[in-house]
Amino acid sequence: MRPSPDKTGQPVPRTADRHSGVGGYSLLVDLLVPIAHDPNSREGRDQLGLASATDVAVEPFRVLPGDDASCLNLYEPRRPRVMGVSQRFIESARFAFQRALSPGAAETANPWLLLNRPIDGDDVVPVIADANSMTYVLHKSLGEDITLDVAGRPVRLRLVAALDDSIFQGELLMSETNFVRLFPDQPGYQFLLVEVPPTRVAEVEATIENLASDLGADAVKTDTRLAEFHTVENTYLSTFQALGGLGLLLGTVGLAAVLIRNALERRREMALLGAVGYRRPHVLAIVLAENVLLLGWGLVVGAACALVAIAPAVTERGGRLPVAGSALLLVAVLAAGLLSSVVATRVALRGSLLGALRAE
Repeated sequence: MRPSPDKTGQPVPRTADRHSGVGGYSLLVDLLVPIAHDPNSREGRDQLGLASATDVAVEPFRVLPGDDASCLNLYEPRRPRVMGVSQRFIESARFAFQRALSPGAAETANPWLLLNRPIDGDDVVPVIADANSMTYVLHKSLGEDITLDVAGRPVRLRLVAALDDSIFQGELLMSETNFVRLFPDQPGYQFLLVEVPPTRVAEVEATIENLASDLGADAVKTDTRLAEFHTVENTYLSTFQALGGLGLLLGTVGLAAVLIRNALERRREMALLGAVGYRRPHVLAIVLAENVLLLGWGLVVGAACALVAIAPAVTERGGRLPVAGSALLLVAVLAAGLLSSVVATRVALRGSLLGALRAE
């Protein structure tokens, strides 16, 4: 069963679900000052104020500061933030993946293992990114490289897998082994994911922020961070929908203008039809039949092109087409075209057509 939607219309993942966008973690903690000790050691837990919290698990990440690669950053990231993940985290197989690059049997079950796979020597390092950031912010796809300058030499980070709608939308993830080898000057751990029982989330959040204030700890609920990403994404989608609706409105008005002009330009033809015995209802039916044919084929061709354009995205995300809404939109456009045709024909037939017949 899928999680219930939040106010933005996106499903809210249960923090207990290890394969959701939050990976089963309840809190994420950004540290202004790196913590030197492993947060799972006694010294590290003392610094975070979690010495007596035996029911709290902490997963630390090494961090190379850089540009935010999420949708929260309005500028194109030149040097994305990089994080090193431990072997323990890799083997835990958390989070959901959208796709991966040439996975083997083991990597299919756990794409995180791709971070341990060597690629073309030491100058190419495998990394994992969120699918949304990879496509819309970094403008990259699987198998492409992001080049960083490391100690005066270029190092290529190759995208080998894409996370599906996760809290890691602002960074690139590599194995801790590669991180330490490439960035030996980056000390300690600066990003933490905390697994907490649901009833103690608020208490542990306050404890970390209070007792680790000397480290500049900023604790945030993981589902809150994911909701922030969804809010921004939905704002973009709403903007595009509004622009699309405006375009449809202008197109419908333009269609009406073209049909009216076409009918007025055919007054001599309608007058000739009347002279040979056709009544006005017959002329109206002929014009409507022509316009129905043109409108119908236009809508069919347009809908087919739209399906071809959105099919890859729908297939990739496993979504469903909005059949009811699309059908209603097509019917509305057809109705607007027919109404314009009726009005235009009635205007053209109004009054005497003798002058038009003489011109013919």
